[in-house]
Amino acid sequence: MSSHASTVDPKKAELWDTHHHSHDVISTRTLGYFLYLLSDGMLFATLFAAYGVLSYQHSYFGGPTPAEFVKPWYTFAQTIALFLSVLAYGFGMNALKHKNKSGLINGMLAAFVLGVVFLVLDIHDMSHLYSMGITLASSGGMSAFMVLTQVHATHIFFGLIWILVMIAQVMTKGFTEETVGRLLTLRMFWHLQAVIWVFVYIFVYLWGYIS
Repeated sequence: MSSHASTVDPKKAELWDTHHHSHDVISTRTLGYFLYLLSDGMLFATLFAAYGVLSYQHSYFGGPTPAEFVKPWYTFAQTIALFLSVLAYGFGMNALKHKNKSGLINGMLAAFVLGVVFLVLDIHDMSHLYSMGITLASSGGMSAFMVLTQVHATHIFFGLIWILVMIAQVMTKGFTEETVGRLLTLRMFWHLQAVIWVFVYIFVYLWGYIS
């Protein structure tokens, strides 16, 4: 049994596809934003590494350590607030699938309120530290602690602004391609903050408390 290989004239072969193909704008943008989130994850990985290096007793220079001021029940309340915020946003996105504008807005409003609760608790915690005389200049260990936790809090702050902007866009523009794409990228951003907080809560607060 013989097989005949097909021959191709090199002069007529099409080596490059020059035709224009349409792309799904939403999926393309969410992929691009996912790549950005990977770089954001690298930022937090760097901060966690710095905290790991500076979390030993000698890095506090005899000053206060997390074991002296961390209250696990307090940060657990922050954890619940942030997780419920993510859950509320998830309910809003489920309403989006059913083209339920009021359900989406209500879910985003609930996510916003719970995110504000998380941020208020964080501000109160930092204010308490400053009232105790604990600042960035206290020691290298405290610098790493505060920078890591407050970079995360800054992400939450801008995420809350983003939620308000998206609520306004949904109310004025409805479910356009631009709006839906931004809602999906916001969901990715908001979920990432919850994931990062898990590591902050375990390796910074709980580990600092028991050590």
